[in-house]
Amino acid sequence: MGMKKRTGSKCGFFSEIVTAFRKGSAYTKLSFLVMGAGQLARGQIVKGVAYLLAELAFVGFMVFFGGYYIGHLFSGNLGTKLSGEIWNEELQIFEKIRGDNSFLILLYGVASLLLIALFIVVWVSNIKGSYQNDKKIAAGEKVTSFREDWNTLLNEKFHFPLLTLPFLGLLVFTVMPLVFMVLIAFTNYDYAHTPPGKLFDWVGFANFKTLFSLSGGTTGFAFVFLRVLAWTFIWAFFATFTNYFLGLVIALMINKKGIKLKMLWRTLFVLAIAVPQFVTLLLMQKILDGDGILNKILGTNILWLTDQRYLSLLPRVMIILVNIWIGVPYTLLMCSGILMNIPADYYEAARIDGASPARIFFNVTLPYMLHITTPYLITQFVGNINNFNVIWLLTGGGPVDNLHYGGGSQAQSTDLLVTWLYRLTTDRNPQYNVASVIGIVIFVISATLSLITYNKTSSAKREDAFQ
Repeated sequence: MGMKKRTGSKCGFFSEIVTAFRKGSAYTKLSFLVMGAGQLARGQIVKGVAYLLAELAFVGFMVFFGGYYIGHLFSGNLGTKLSGEIWNEELQIFEKIRGDNSFLILLYGVASLLLIALFIVVWVSNIKGSYQNDKKIAAGEKVTSFREDWNTLLNEKFHFPLLTLPFLGLLVFTVMPLVFMVLIAFTNYDYAHTPPGKLFDWVGFANFKTLFSLSGGTTGFAFVFLRVLAWTFIWAFFATFTNYFLGLVIALMINKKGIKLKMLWRTLFVLAIAVPQFVTLLLMQKILDGDGILNKILGTNILWLTDQRYLSLLPRVMIILVNIWIGVPYTLLMCSGILMNIPADYYEAARIDGASPARIFFNVTLPYMLHITTPYLITQFVGNINNFNVIWLLTGGGPVDNLHYGGGSQAQSTDLLVTWLYRLTTDRNPQYNVASVIGIVIFVISATLSLITYNKTSSAKREDAFQ
């Protein structure tokens, strides 16, 4: 029975529309073509007119604007006519010719597809509303008036108007850019095909082949991608867990009984994070510069952030150390709050059993902390995979190492996937298509790690373990 119920729920949306067409009145059937017909026929003038105007506006939009761009999307090309100038012999001047713009064709095409999806939602609402009126009339009930519908919308269904604006914002500023980026990955949009002077077109999986094919040698995109990916994971691991465990250790030291001036120590760490992060990073970059104050004090000439030896080991270590400086205070404050809320009964029971301080830490404190903070750790790990600020403000992704990263890839020694993506789109010869492929890879990695890791943790499996 349970299986049948779940299957029915999946098909309920389509079955309800089919049922409305089969069993609905003539007005409901007419609503499939003329939106609002069922409402207008039942005296719901305002609602019926609103549906009708929505349909007219949508049809007008598709006829005069959206249809053109959607047609290009599905025609197999993103424009055929180049912009330029042509000599007018009669007027003895050059006249500008307005051609196609592949970027706008793709952008407006995606926007039109999203508008179609929204229209379908409104269209279904129109049909369901008309069919509900049919059932009310068949049951001898009165069709609701506009005032009654308005009161329902502001009370029982207030979440609909409340969430409409955020939902539209999500579509416009999140869904549409994501879809646009994914589609760019299947085009040849780069510095040689930049609108409006040039056109770009669909190339299928050619960009994925460029990024993942090993035929380019050790400096080809595939090997460079693997090196950048490896460093991205190494950085994310150390940036996450060094901050976490050092912050936890310092929090344990401050919270330990007998430690004086606890508020002073916490305040000092709060002051450390009161300074904007980018200011701290720029300051550290100046301190660690080859001519910076650290070398002046030590009397050395160490290239802390630009040494290429040993696969740029020194710059990478310095990045992790600087990240500890700016990240530990946040973890310290979070861990302090959690430690103060661990039930004293746990510690008392452990002491009665004769547990040593080390055993209490590993059997009581650490499991409790990990149970509470696992979602935070996952968020931090994924955030560090995409941590643009620390890398870019300290080293700019450098030092340059064409021996291992290849000049054509535009990647550098300390680049993460996200900084490499940024470089590919902002350098003199941008490669938006390959950057889009990298963006897809980042999304897949982040989403997969988050879902798999969280579902295997005690936070998800034993939600009530410490309640």
